[in-house]
Amino acid sequence: MPEAASAQPTRAPIGASEFDRDTAVTPREPGVYDIDLSAGWTIMNAVNGGYLLAVLGRALADALPHSDPFTISAHYLTASRPGPAVVRTETVRTGRTLSTGQASLFQQDEEGREVERIRVLASYGDLDALPDDVRTAAEPPAIPPMGSASVPRTVPPRRRQLRHHRTPDAQARPVDPGMGARTAVGQGEMRAWFGLADGRDPDPFALLLAVDALPPTAFELGLSGWVPTVELTVHVRSRPAPGPLRVSVTTRNLAGGFLEEDAEVWDSENRLVAQSRQLARARL
Repeated sequence: MPEAASAQPTRAPIGASEFDRDTAVTPREPGVYDIDLSAGWTIMNAVNGGYLLAVLGRALADALPHSDPFTISAHYLTASRPGPAVVRTETVRTGRTLSTGQASLFQQDEEGREVERIRVLASYGDLDALPDDVRTAAEPPAIPPMGSASVPRTVPPRRRQLRHHRTPDAQARPVDPGMGARTAVGQGEMRAWFGLADGRDPDPFALLLAVDALPPTAFELGLSGWVPTVELTVHVRSRPAPGPLRVSVTTRNLAGGFLEEDAEVWDSENRLVAQSRQLARARL
């Protein structure tokens, strides 16, 4: 067999990928962490909200007695910029199965004053201790297989390994016509395969990125430009299985200059592993 045909692609292990390096926080003192926000995760010069959520999620995982995010709600107060930042955490409550904490990320402005960028409240537990019983009416989104000719490839590569969005370590294969050419279809839905470009398998923190990794549904509604997140809540339902994720994001109502985005993330075993809702401002 030719060497090229038998070679297997290299897969970065969890803990050793670009995503892990860029979301790693350094303890300064109990409950306080330093990080240098990577410029590779920017959207129109502002840092991606899912990446920021993963950063704060890692800080809380270190600060709390439980390591897995179950629910995390974030309010985005001011736009984060690449560069140094500090995360301050506080333990609100600890219990046998759940612990709750809050965290804020701060940066300095041009005059050296500390500015709060994002504040989160989260509950953590042990995903591996959850019961296996599932009763659901939810179904995975209908997405053609990866590599299918029916999956458009109209989006040009951007920085480094970027496929459709300004997150360098992520790939998404779009399946909705509006995702590539920004042609308004009017149904307010985005669907895509999602995976880290270096082959790293997903974990709960990658799910925090995945819910905010697709282009805004506003593009599919005929709008363009930045769609800043005001609030984002993520529910992590299960530890994802290895392999690519399927992500579906829908908007049912755009009114008053704001829209909601409801996201579902499904793993390679057809399990609904994360859900989210965010409120975002639409620039009309």
